[in-house]
Amino acid sequence: MDTILIATRDPSTSTAMRRILSREGQVSAADSPDQIWQQIKSNAWECLFIDLPLMEALSDVLDHSADPKALVQQLKGLRPLMAIVIIAGNDNLRKAVRYVQNGVSSYITAPIDADEVRLVVDEISRERRQQSELAYLRERIWKDDSLDIVQTRSPKMQKVFDNLMSVGPTKTTVLLLGDTGTGKSFAAKLIHRRSNRKNGPFISVHCGAIPETLIESELFGHEKGSFTGAHRRKLGKFEVASGGTIFLDEIGTISKAAQVKLLTVLQDGIYQRVGGEQTLTANVRVIAASNSDLKQMCTDDLFRKDLYYRLNVFPITIPKLCERKEDIPLFVRAFLNKFNQFDTKAIQGVHPGVMEALLRYDWPGNIRELENLLERAYILEKTPALTPESFPSELFDNAEAMTGIPIDTRETLDVVRKKGLAEIERRYLKEVLSRNKGKINASASEAGVGTRQLNKLMHKYHLDKGIFK
Repeated sequence: MDTILIATRDPSTSTAMRRILSREGQVSAADSPDQIWQQIKSNAWECLFIDLPLMEALSDVLDHSADPKALVQQLKGLRPLMAIVIIAGNDNLRKAVRYVQNGVSSYITAPIDADEVRLVVDEISRERRQQSELAYLRERIWKDDSLDIVQTRSPKMQKVFDNLMSVGPTKTTVLLLGDTGTGKSFAAKLIHRRSNRKNGPFISVHCGAIPETLIESELFGHEKGSFTGAHRRKLGKFEVASGGTIFLDEIGTISKAAQVKLLTVLQDGIYQRVGGEQTLTANVRVIAASNSDLKQMCTDDLFRKDLYYRLNVFPITIPKLCERKEDIPLFVRAFLNKFNQFDTKAIQGVHPGVMEALLRYDWPGNIRELENLLERAYILEKTPALTPESFPSELFDNAEAMTGIPIDTRETLDVVRKKGLAEIERRYLKEVLSRNKGKINASASEAGVGTRQLNKLMHKYHLDKGIFK
């Protein structure tokens, strides 16, 4: 790390931290809430070490007393890349843990232990490198027009990305689970790009699209004359993928005979072409995917249990689009950018009513359905933004009346009141942003708030100014 801010009123702590971190980069100190806040506003610190009393004092200064989550969100809103580490005595560890649960990177104990500080710094640096690598991979994939799930605001999807990054460099067999259209193929490509086989081929096989009588030949190849129509030797996908990765999509559809051969490949790394006697070595990494419940298929004797256990070494479930709706505005922008590359329309956004409908819809076809619906609307649209007239009317049939706020009488009055106020605030901001075509300064002036406050509220309600332009 190049820049570190140490915030403490204890001179011995400050001296010890400066000595330990002097080799890490530029180290500065602050000892009052006002000074800390000014330093954070003025400089893009990579890491802030702050003792617990000063963190609590900073919370009071910024009007977030007794609300660690709000304070951390404000700090992260201003410096999203800044790691925050709490310094706490043994009698205050419970409070330090509470801050970690609300977004702080880590904590260390006082008196300062050099090994503990270095361990925390190493962990933060390692996580920063992983995030940089992920961002690099996303940028490469973006350039390849693989727009399915390159960005996320969803905690569920972020965990998936973390798992993909972790398993990528290993040799482990991966089983991707999830509904059709959730992005399993993209996830498989990301694992391949992260692996040490990234310079080798990536061969994708949609097992469900291959007739049962041909699946063995397709995967393992065949010899000339091995069956009617086999006029010459054919190399199977496992040979073609040598040195790289083979992705077996819809693995649950393959025949029992092909399951036996695949099990041999996974167990012993060998196979034979159909009609052949030569034993071949499989130099591939296997990634499989299924939208069926393979475990239940094993119970129903439709899928071999031993093969399932071999495939299920590192399972990753890709969430449905309805479970990550906060990503829909990102997908809309990405798909519009993609369509604009092949058309002169230059459509830049969608009508707020359309976005409302997109966020309400359950998306049984997931990301693929969203892309298809947007592409159809793009073709029909005559204005610079996608309007309701370009979408099927069914998308708006279940729209909630904008004048009504749902009330759940099973909840307390306080909870219902907070939800109602939040909904009113969200709708108000949408109307203001829509009227001002997403212009922050004009919208903030009309709403009677500062631009920083408006940006915070937009982040809170997942409102992207781009959709109002």
